[in-house]
Amino acid sequence: MDFQPSPRSAELTQRVRDFIRQRIKPVEADYWHAVREAAPDGDWSGWQVPPVVEELKAAARAEGLWNLFLPDAELGAGLSVLDYAPIAEATGHSFVAPEVFNSNAPDSGNMEVLWKYGSDAQKARWLKPLLDGEIRSVFCMTEPDVASSDATNMQATATLDGDEIVLNGRKWWSSGAGDPRASVAIFMGRTPDESQDRHHQHSMVLVPMDAPGVEIRRMLPVFGDFDPPHGHGEVSFDNVRLPRDHLIAGAGKGFEIAQGRLGPGRVHHCMRCIGAAEAALSLIVERGTSRTAFGKPLIDLGGNRERLAECRIAIDQARLLTLYAAWKIDAVGVHKAMTEISAIKVVAPNVLQQVVDFAIQIHGGAGVSRDTPLAGFFAQARSLRLADGPDEVHKALIAKIELARYGKGR
Repeated sequence: MDFQPSPRSAELTQRVRDFIRQRIKPVEADYWHAVREAAPDGDWSGWQVPPVVEELKAAARAEGLWNLFLPDAELGAGLSVLDYAPIAEATGHSFVAPEVFNSNAPDSGNMEVLWKYGSDAQKARWLKPLLDGEIRSVFCMTEPDVASSDATNMQATATLDGDEIVLNGRKWWSSGAGDPRASVAIFMGRTPDESQDRHHQHSMVLVPMDAPGVEIRRMLPVFGDFDPPHGHGEVSFDNVRLPRDHLIAGAGKGFEIAQGRLGPGRVHHCMRCIGAAEAALSLIVERGTSRTAFGKPLIDLGGNRERLAECRIAIDQARLLTLYAAWKIDAVGVHKAMTEISAIKVVAPNVLQQVVDFAIQIHGGAGVSRDTPLAGFFAQARSLRLADGPDEVHKALIAKIELARYGKGR
């Protein structure tokens, strides 16, 4: 069991860190100012992507810092999940960095789905332009009218009708729906089949965003922020008819695809959380040692030194657990690493939330403003405790697997 990154991983990680420090950080504040200037609350029709993003993407691609998440040696960097993990951590220091390196969610997960399960025609039509950064994509799974923590509750349907597949239903928290470059969505819906068990009743379908019957109803705010120019939309599908070849891997394969998509993706999310936690910790140290109150630096007041130590311990524990999960995915595959994948999904966002909460407290009013990234980090942490399965679902899965190890499972 060795968590040491390969020399190539270490070299790429350092180059990504240097690119973020030298190229992204100096323009990030101007980027967000331009985004918000073009984004009246709730009205995504005027959302724009500042030109600097395409300039940064071109520079990253020219430097070979492109599609590093994809394990394919020709289409991506050919890195293992473990070798990509420290790169994902590095990108967690910036909200813009994942897109600049073409590794932003949900695109990275959607690209992995197409790479692993897509047909040649699907890859040519959608994977290639996604890999080239020419379009963006959406993921439509969660629904407003059911408890989506149990995906078998899903009401939206993807029914077969001759040579077509017909989609009906409502989705929300459809990440990426507000992006003006969003061209395709992956939709998951029920495809009833009495001959199959409950985990073979769902399908994933590629849906052009301009297909008749697809309507973006609204953008949903996260703690009051609509997250332009990306957005999280409520999308309705009203008798959307598509050729049957828009199915990914065939009818009833939805859950199989979801597990293949979410395993490595959760490592990426968790390592970005750890990167964000490190960024928050550095702000704690800077603020705590440079500001004085009651005749002392803030870090010397109350129990702030102990809280700082607790943050360091928690971050390092979360990192080691996540690297272990990444190593295990590489060694034995996603299905034999479910405990570890669920464990990091609980631990990493909670650690980020803990660290950011302390950082906000030590920054006072500045911590909840847009003068620091802390409010954004807090929203990221709290949202990820729900996204891709809430904490409770992952804990239940861990308990189920643990009980089965002792012959006590049901």
